Amino acid sequence: MWGATLFDQLACRIQFHRLRYEGRYTPPSTEGSLIYPGNFGVFNWGSIAVDPQRRIAFTTPTYLAFVSQLIPREDDTTLYVQGENRPEYSLPALNENFGAPFAVKLAPFVSVLGLPCQAPPWGYVSAADLTTGEIVWKHKNGTVRDASPLPLPFAMGVPNLGGPIMTAGGVAFLSGTIDYYVRGYDVTTGEQLWESRLPAGGQATPMTYLGEDGRQYLLVAAGGHGSLGTKAGDSVIAYTLPPDGLP
Repeated sequence: MWGATLFDQLACRIQFHRLRYEGRYTPPSTEGSLIYPGNFGVFNWGSIAVDPQRRIAFTTPTYLAFVSQLIPREDDTTLYVQGENRPEYSLPALNENFGAPFAVKLAPFVSVLGLPCQAPPWGYVSAADLTTGEIVWKHKNGTVRDASPLPLPFAMGVPNLGGPIMTAGGVAFLSGTIDYYVRGYDVTTGEQLWESRLPAGGQATPMTYLGEDGRQYLLVAAGGHGSLGTKAGDSVIAYTLPPDGLP
């Protein structure tokens, strides 16, 4: 258990001992079960990116425990886990489980400060050699700037929801971290080459295309995500290098 202060760490420890936990395959329960690896990872729908020439998989493993609790249903119409305090898009309707004996309340295992109860890092960028299966490099990725009560840019390695892309030039791009940035990485070393601040959460996989002007563009959708609590938005942003090719 981990906390930003002794007090929220203590609260996390108390909560941990109240939860059911029997290892990786612990089922949901009415008292609440700790699920680890959690529902965001290790990889989620954003998946990974593959460079077939370099035979490298660029990945974004996330290690974030979740709490899954079964809520007894008394009828087939009442909303038990989607209420006035949660936007409808923030939790899939399937978690209501209409027609089943239970609804499912699902959330990250976090403290009262909104930070994970487990020790960081919670998220990485990493490359795997597709020939040998070995990990080529692994670096913690992202900050808690937009996830903590104080906007402190501590590079602790944060969860990610939204996949990466890779270009033929050996650069990977990722915008899905819980801090509002899109970043570029050298796929050979994992070194971060570039970042740009987004107006909202970038929980989507970027895309790239060739413009009519002959330049390559990077496109990012910054719409936020309810399950992560990132800021919602409606921005679609395109980036490219200037005509002279210099940053």
